[in-house]
Amino acid sequence: MNKEQACIFENANSLVEHLADWLTARIAACEGRFALALSGGSTPRPLYALLAEPERARRIDWSRVHLFWGDERFVPYDDPRSNYGMTRQAMIDSIPIPAENVHPVPTDGTPESAAKRYADLLREYYGSARLEPGRPLFDVNLLGIGDDGHTASLFPGAPQVDETRDWTVAVVGVKDEPRISLTFPALDSAAAVVFLAAGDKKRSAVSRARAHDPDVPSGRVRPQGELLWYLDRDAAGGDA
Repeated sequence: MNKEQACIFENANSLVEHLADWLTARIAACEGRFALALSGGSTPRPLYALLAEPERARRIDWSRVHLFWGDERFVPYDDPRSNYGMTRQAMIDSIPIPAENVHPVPTDGTPESAAKRYADLLREYYGSARLEPGRPLFDVNLLGIGDDGHTASLFPGAPQVDETRDWTVAVVGVKDEPRISLTFPALDSAAAVVFLAAGDKKRSAVSRARAHDPDVPSGRVRPQGELLWYLDRDAAGGDA
């Protein structure tokens, strides 16, 4: 890990506005295709809506952007719980991104087969069956953090947290619905990992993760490149 930095903002609105500016500039500065891994949950939805606003969307070359997801609930895409469905409503339907650049997690068949198919898709995009140091899979990986310190669908105490070989895993029996999640090798293969968190309910988890507490999955993230924390003051506890 080369660089870790915390960016603290007064409130969630300011947080997502600054992150939208940062991400827009990051895409513009990149030559060639740009792989962006997206997070689900309520915190990033306003970010996606900002990226889809016409004035900002015109500043992004969507033909170069490829969208992936860090995790997904094993539900149909039109289910309210779907991370892809939320992103489609908030952003994808309003931006000129080619359909072939959008890579949702499969949610048909079995969770195990869906996880394997998504890993195959990631390997095809990456061009190799093995992740290589210095050649990240993602240009930017956006991650959330749960009140319990989970990230993607890697939960404290669950066996999937210890997966070091496969790029994806099925997460069954941990939550009400099965899920598909990227594993740490894939999550870490990023030029920049950006955690975004808002609200005082996240304060304890954020504090433990920023201290790299191995008992919270978010504390185990060790990206190839930058690790950035975009937080409001409630989530940060007032501590920059």
